[in-house]
Amino acid sequence: MTAIGTPTLDQLRVLLAVADTGSFSAAARRLNRAQSVVSYSIANLEGQLGLSLFARGHRRPVLTEAGRAVLADARRVACLIDDLRARASGLAAGLEAEVALAVDVMFPTVPLVAALQAFARAYPTVALRLRVETLGGVVQLVLEGACGIGISGPLGIRAGGLERRLIRHVELVPVVAPGHPLAMLAPPLPDAAFQDHTQLVLSDRSQLTEGQDFGVLSLRTWRLGDLGAKHALLRAGLGWGNMPEHMVREDIAAGRLIRLLPAAAPAARFPLLLIHRAAAPPGPAAQWLAERLAGTAAPEPVDLPAPHAGWERDRPPELPAA
Repeated sequence: MTAIGTPTLDQLRVLLAVADTGSFSAAARRLNRAQSVVSYSIANLEGQLGLSLFARGHRRPVLTEAGRAVLADARRVACLIDDLRARASGLAAGLEAEVALAVDVMFPTVPLVAALQAFARAYPTVALRLRVETLGGVVQLVLEGACGIGISGPLGIRAGGLERRLIRHVELVPVVAPGHPLAMLAPPLPDAAFQDHTQLVLSDRSQLTEGQDFGVLSLRTWRLGDLGAKHALLRAGLGWGNMPEHMVREDIAAGRLIRLLPAAAPAARFPLLLIHRAAAPPGPAAQWLAERLAGTAAPEPVDLPAPHAGWERDRPPELPAA
């Protein structure tokens, strides 16, 4: 059996040109070559592969079954080479090979998805790693360098070496299932009414806020590291808890959850901030993504004391109930 040769990229591009234009002469014009050179390249490719790629005896080139199979592989190889060249060009221009983003679970899904879709279109050669965490988990990933940028909620600690910028607030509302005892009480509810009922509390899996409680009123708590699980348990009537308003809006409208009205305080506004290490400013692709995420914020007053509208260094606000 004759050994199979190794086609060159140029031969594969000639094959693609002939298949796409439908003739050897049109392929020659596209490639700015003589038609005889195109015919010679195809003949050499067939010889190297030991296959007839085009059926003879037709006025126009007609791919054989083997030709169609090889054409599909040729397209795949050409696309990979184009991707490699685009990636190399971006790297040479200072573009990152990868952007790692950590996002607080409180950040609304719709603007996050829109930003990630836009990023994929704008930077197709840049790989993206996404981590979704709670409370101190985002800050820890950024401080450790595992993620270059993050969208973090506020913390009751000072995380040195971080620069941060407020981009939006998320409203947190206390909710409960309609069959829960708290749903039967007339509003507004005093703090004492909450203390005897299990509170579902979002727990921090990092060590940055270990031993600290935020917004806990009940003497009995269930700790969860997943906001989706908390949502499901609330709907099942297994406790009460604070949830992002955008996440339970439809449940409240449909009567699957009841919004509670505490007497002590109105609904909390949970700040979300873009953060990065001061010693490792974002590259061009990460900065583009950061600005895209910041641009999704609804216009609302900024509660943080800020010397300027840009990044703030190590200035955490107070943490509302979570």
